[in-house]
Amino acid sequence: MHDPVFWSVAIAAVIIVGLSKAGLLGSLGVIGVPLLTLVMPAREAAGMMLPVLLAMDAIAVWSYRRDVNWHILWILLPGAAVGTVIGWALSATVSEPAVRLAIGVITLVFILDAWLPLRKKLEGLPPSRPWGWFWGAVAGFTSFISHAGSPPYQIYVLPQKLTPAVFAGTAAFFFAIVNAAKLLPYYSLGQLSVANLQVSAILAPVGVVATLFGVWLVRRISAALFYRLAYWLVFLLALKLIYDGVMGTFLA
Repeated sequence: MHDPVFWSVAIAAVIIVGLSKAGLLGSLGVIGVPLLTLVMPAREAAGMMLPVLLAMDAIAVWSYRRDVNWHILWILLPGAAVGTVIGWALSATVSEPAVRLAIGVITLVFILDAWLPLRKKLEGLPPSRPWGWFWGAVAGFTSFISHAGSPPYQIYVLPQKLTPAVFAGTAAFFFAIVNAAKLLPYYSLGQLSVANLQVSAILAPVGVVATLFGVWLVRRISAALFYRLAYWLVFLLALKLIYDGVMGTFLA
């Protein structure tokens, strides 16, 4: 509680996640837990972040309450429920580095496909239900393990070319529901300790301010610039996740 290095890292992580919650920084918000693991155990980091995420979710949901693509949301949620249950069941056996490596590889393929493309682009096509169920399940699973559900979510939603506000609003509602569903499992796993909740209470206002600032920016940025930045940030994130996954899985 009195370590300045801990608080510097924690505040930086929460600000990045808050801006990502608002729809900025692409999927960069998934580095929140990995960044916190520099100063605290991974399971405790995930537990500490959950109440902070829920506070930021509340702000994002309220800010984007009129900017939601409900069709996409209802496609994703059933899969997310299944993925959350699987994450709960396997939380003791699946390592976070392995999850980060898998997310990184999948995300890198997605970005390369969008840029090259490796196959026919999906822009403008109706969102497929089976495809949405699959990526919703992946998002639910990775979100449970390490709050890293954003890359799978973006793989499904980015090609739909929503406006920045609708893209952010749909994400806000999706992750608010997914994060709320993690409360009971996290409690049962002992990740919501009193010490964690005390730190969460201190960091939550920082996350709220970062989210509000991000919402303000999203409504003022052009769609072309928004997607250009999103794809580049997700690409860099994929490389970072692959590096962390390889180092943690094979070289630990």
